[in-house]
Formats: sequence, structure tokens, C-alpha cells
Amino acid sequence: MAKATIDDVAALAGVSIKTVSRVVNSEPNVRQATQEKVQLAINELRYRPSPSARSLAANRSFLVALLYDNPNANYITDVQQGILQECRKRNYDLLIHPCNYRDEGLQDELEALVGKSRVDGVILTPPLSDMSGVIETLSALKMPYVRIAPAENHEVSACVYCDDGKASYDMAEHLIGLGHRRIGFIAGHPDHAVSLQRKKGFEQALVAHKIKQPKKLMHQGYFDCDSGREAALKMLNDSAPPTAIFASNDDMAAGVIQVARELNIEVPKQLSVVGFDDSPICSLTWPELTTVRQPIEELAQKATLLLLDELGNRASTHKEQSLHCSLVLRNSTAPAP
Repeated sequence: MAKATIDDVAALAGVSIKTVSRVVNSEPNVRQATQEKVQLAINELRYRPSPSARSLAANRSFLVALLYDNPNANYITDVQQGILQECRKRNYDLLIHPCNYRDEGLQDELEALVGKSRVDGVILTPPLSDMSGVIETLSALKMPYVRIAPAENHEVSACVYCDDGKASYDMAEHLIGLGHRRIGFIAGHPDHAVSLQRKKGFEQALVAHKIKQPKKLMHQGYFDCDSGREAALKMLNDSAPPTAIFASNDDMAAGVIQVARELNIEVPKQLSVVGFDDSPICSLTWPELTTVRQPIEELAQKATLLLLDELGNRASTHKEQSLHCSLVLRNSTAPAP
């Protein structure tokens, strides 16, 4: 069976070749009824546009780049999944480009990437989404971009984020409501601006409930299990250990649970433990981890839609979108002993 062409689709749908092209390229100002008719013809004929011909005709690559530097593999997997879901709907491809945000040559690397790959747009994840040098480079190149979870300066570009500070406040209130007053806190990586938001939310909850936090119950983490373990060892071996520990992400919280088990501290009877993100590790710990669910995949989907709408000359209703975080209560928390 011969491969279907754009002419075949146009003939079956009863429209012009140009109209088929506009539907395939997700261009605006095509009536809904016409879009549906063309899509039915595409599905019936199993038509697949030639990437090279499509790029040549539209003078763009139909390729977007995801730039990331994040130690959490689960986070990046969810981001990729969310982006791909929307890219496939619009017949875009995804270029995944890991970066070293500490590299002095990062801006030169981005310029080379944009020049060689001919990407149409860029999606930034933390901590890149808060780096002024990265943003200035993309702006100078006139490269459309959208940021996922920037902690500040939301007005600079299209972006999608959650209120991590509010979510952290709510989780702290949950622990306080269970009667905990000695609550340890493990801050996230200091190079991620969102870590400060989570810390501030926690501290604001303590202030609201007139709870004084000893400095020895506040520790620096780096979003990995090892730093969670290190902080937990210091707190749980103290003469006045906490009755609860709030880790700024799930990997660090998993490290806390490991240490508690090694020290024969029963979770949650003797120690409540909570995390942040609701990553797959939450269901692998024992007991299962109470955490904050951050809709990472949905954040990536919304960010991709904002970018693709801009590339397709569609007016986005909101260039700044905020999604809701929610508490996921599992078995790692209980009333204070």
C-alpha cells in the first residue's frame, strides 16, 4: 500500500493542501469543524508528514529543547513525560540536553546548541530557570523559552510554578497539628532557589504557632539520600532529638527513615518523617512516606503548551500559571509521642 500524501488527505477531507498543512502544524484560525474533518482524514489514511519537508515548508525545525541539571532522576523523568505528551499532539520532537549549571562556559554552550540544533524553543528547569545568565543568553538570541518552577521573577517570561512556600507551611502545620513541637528540618540544595521558599514556609508556620526552633534542628541538605542521612544522624543522636523531621524532598526523607531504622527508632511511633515531591520512592520506604505532591508532569505539560502556543502564534491566556500542591498523608506520620 502506497504511503499517503498530503494531497490524499486534502482530497479526502475536501479542503486545500494549505489547510491540511495548517492543521498539521497546529496553526491558529482554523475552524474546529475543519480541524476535526482533516484529523479524521489523517487518521483514516494513517498519514505522517515528512519531518524534513514540514520543516522546510514552515521554515522551522519543530524541535524544542529541554535543558536541565537536576540530581533527581525521578523529577527529570516526570518532566520529560509531561513535555512529550504535548509535543506529540503538535508533531514536535524533543531534544534533551543535560547541563552543568556551575560550568563557566554554560552560556557559550547554549549559544552553540541553539545554532547547531536549530531548535524552535527552549524549556528550562530548576536551577537553570532562575539563572539570570541563562535567561539573558536566550533573550539575546531571541530564542522563545518557558521556565518550569522559577522561584522568583515570574514576570520575566512565560512560566509555570507551584507555591512551594505555602505547601511547606501546610506540611509544617500538619505536624504541629499532630502535637509535634521539636521538628527538625533539612533544607534543600542551596543553589536551587525553591529550597529557600520551602524553608521560609516551614519557618513561617513555626512563627505562626509561636514555636522556637533550635538551630541544631535545622540542617543543610543537597536533595540526595546521603545528605538526608547525614542530617538525621546529627539530629537523632542529639540529647534532645526531634519527634518529627521535615525533609525538603523525598530522597532526603528516605535517608532519614534509613537512619531511624538503624538506630532502632520506630517510625512513626517515635519519629514522624515527611518529604516533598511525591516521587516514586515514597511507596518504596517503610512505612510509606507522607509528603507534598508536586504535580511535576502537569507543570511540564502546561509549560510546553505555553511554548508551543507562542511558536504557533497562538495567544496564550496566561503566560504565568500557578498549580496547586497537595499533602499526601501516608503512614510515616503520627501524633507526637
